[in-house]
Amino acid sequence: MSRSPLAADPETSRGREFATSGDETRGPRSAFQRDRDRIIHSIAFRRLRGKTQVFVAPDGDHYRTRLTHSLEVAQIGRTIARALGLDEDLTEALCLAHDIGHPPFGHAGEKALNASVERHGGFDHNAQTLRTLMRLESPYCTHVGLNLSWETLEGLAKHNGPVSDPHWALAALDRDYSLELGGWPSLEAQVAAVADDIAYDNHDIDDGLRAGFLKLEDLLELDFVAELWDAVVRRHPDARQETRLRELVRDQIGVMVNDVIATASARMAGLTSRGDIATHDGPVAGFSDAMFERERRLKAFMYERLYLHRDQVETAEKARSVILKLYAAYDQDPALMGGRWTATMPSTEPGRSRHIVDYIAGMTDSYAIARHAAIYGTTPEGLSNV
Repeated sequence: MSRSPLAADPETSRGREFATSGDETRGPRSAFQRDRDRIIHSIAFRRLRGKTQVFVAPDGDHYRTRLTHSLEVAQIGRTIARALGLDEDLTEALCLAHDIGHPPFGHAGEKALNASVERHGGFDHNAQTLRTLMRLESPYCTHVGLNLSWETLEGLAKHNGPVSDPHWALAALDRDYSLELGGWPSLEAQVAAVADDIAYDNHDIDDGLRAGFLKLEDLLELDFVAELWDAVVRRHPDARQETRLRELVRDQIGVMVNDVIATASARMAGLTSRGDIATHDGPVAGFSDAMFERERRLKAFMYERLYLHRDQVETAEKARSVILKLYAAYDQDPALMGGRWTATMPSTEPGRSRHIVDYIAGMTDSYAIARHAAIYGTTPEGLSNV
């Protein structure tokens, strides 16, 4: 596939927040390749292996974490980007980094942190991704943050579309280094967003079936799933049910990917420059209307049968309690955080409360459980729902 004129170009990147020199001595890489590599080598990225995707603190090794999910998103994103002639390295960087701001225990942890600091602006995992990459993760001697390119930061800030009312953390970063929040992001960012949808829609089905939360007969209530399943059975009449189920997931991913490629190709044909993307009346890289409706129905099914399953809700409430109690403990005695976190604690609000949240948000599930046990003398029960 030839490179599209609508693709982001590392040679014409807007640069980085902090001017640097000497990068050329560390291998012949483009600006976007360097971004991807900085993300992969970051501590925040490594911690994703211990953070909940769907199942809290899973006992089994076969369930997805935020890390494995991010890798799967990157695989799907690169496939779509290559087919559309977009920059694969920028797409991959965005896919790998998109969940870095998630706290332990997934959305349960996010709700707890948001409640803890609601009076100080609340918590938002997407804004926390930018805050982590631009301010908290600081491995360099000359500047704070990973100092990623403008295009990567813009894509992470707006991967779900224009931002008209940014969370306080994103607004503060945008004041320091404008990301032009009001326009649509690059096609690479749009691809990363739809790749995320494709990955979690289908891989959560895979994990839900494995854990017994979902049943095949329930899935087949969705006519488009039933159609794909019938095709799988016809192709593989003698295969084991487990492998046919995995074939079903792969087929559905393929159908969605092909739909995005066809839809985006048609929409791109009417655009002449990258500037047209920012002012477009909607996403360019996304599902067709028919697939959007199918995906909406699938999401509704997943919320009803998996995400809001009684066992999931009960476990999430226990996880939420762990985070609330950790925040209360650190608020009462910041010395419990230890090290540089205690030493750099702001003395006034809202910085004080936000500092505590930064600390907790970086924890893995297991570390949060261990800190709770160390502070309160007990290990929470029922924090595994598989």
